[in-house]
Amino acid sequence: MTKNSLLDAFNIKRQETRSNLINDYEIFPDKKLLDELRTRIVVDIIDSEIPEDKLLDQFINDEIDKNIEGYDLSNLERTHLFNLIDNEINGYGPLTELLEDKNITEIMVNSPKEIYIEIDGQIIKDESVSFINDEHIIRTIQRLIGPLGRTIDSSNPMVDSRLADGSRINAVIPPLSTKGPVITIRKFKSEMTSVDDFIRIGSMTPYMATFLDAAVRGKCNIIICGGTGSGKTTLLNILSGFISHDERIITIEDAAELRLNQTHVISLETRVTNYTKDGEVTIRDLVINSLRMRPDRIIVGEVRGKEAFDMLQAMNTGHDGSMTTLHANSSKDALNRLETMVLMSGLEIPVKAIREYIVNAIDLIVNIERMSDGRRKVTSITELTGMKENEIELREIFAFQQTGLTNNKEVDGEYIFNHLEIPNVYQKISSKGITDLDDMFHQE
Repeated sequence: MTKNSLLDAFNIKRQETRSNLINDYEIFPDKKLLDELRTRIVVDIIDSEIPEDKLLDQFINDEIDKNIEGYDLSNLERTHLFNLIDNEINGYGPLTELLEDKNITEIMVNSPKEIYIEIDGQIIKDESVSFINDEHIIRTIQRLIGPLGRTIDSSNPMVDSRLADGSRINAVIPPLSTKGPVITIRKFKSEMTSVDDFIRIGSMTPYMATFLDAAVRGKCNIIICGGTGSGKTTLLNILSGFISHDERIITIEDAAELRLNQTHVISLETRVTNYTKDGEVTIRDLVINSLRMRPDRIIVGEVRGKEAFDMLQAMNTGHDGSMTTLHANSSKDALNRLETMVLMSGLEIPVKAIREYIVNAIDLIVNIERMSDGRRKVTSITELTGMKENEIELREIFAFQQTGLTNNKEVDGEYIFNHLEIPNVYQKISSKGITDLDDMFHQE
């Protein structure tokens, strides 16, 4: 019997990549002239005032006509030049089309002529766009972050924020970046907003989705762990959607990426006013403050330091159903990192006491990974069962077991469900009157 891949099993159509990219210089072969005209026209427009009796498009066309006088440009070359200038004035320069392309999930600018994009989990170099120089990149960064009330300059050479559509932007300029200005934009995927989407693309099974739905409604405290770009925030957003509309939810993030549809949601965001950290408001400050805001649930975008202790404290003091994410490669690694972060709080607590605190606070750890083929999968759902010989004991309820690669180099494998052992969280969930898991664990 032929073994089908998960793509075949879920009847997913493969998406075509942007392999037919057209380079700026294929349309406009004279590279030097294109850069010279683009630079000159942009500078002229920036330095000029638009006459009151002219529309912007007409003004741009007039500036182009003035600067290309004496050059024999084809209609295609002139149209391409207009589009480049129009993107500079009305959009975000060379990044405009990349930001509008829904197939692109990440944009990475390393230098004026070195731009990479991620499509369907694969990173490729995009030869279709380019910047004029480093100043052009910085000007684009300022255009992107200006509406957010953020700035970037020599005294504040690093910014991490989110765009109006929820996409996350990180920018670093000299002297911190020795190569020149660097931009990383992780685009917000508005279409990946439900657990059905995760099931459809094979990131989890319907049983896993049902279990997590019941766990969230049953007010289990959950940590989502995974590596960079594995989809932790997306999964946190989806799990948060299971929360009842009659609960007061407080979200805490560095850059507001969560998009909750409930009516009673308060979103808090950290603040760094400048590079010297004057007036800084940290995740820890917001977690401590949120406890005074009468929350039913506290959702922290990511814990990475001293705030871990305060988050555990909230989970242990009547704020059941709280959730957060952290960077870790496995459930065991997540516990080790959490333990280290609690020690960073400066409190002199014995390691055994910290582990007992963690066991009492956390019910489930959900691990999500970006596989070798670029696709994301929930690879483990694990519960904390207690302590044995001063070590935290874990029990895996669901797991993804990779068996190899298909002919197309896609990860092949199967999901395993440990239905023979009834998890401890089942009692906590069923005590809330939730019976969704009875059939799963054969309870009558």
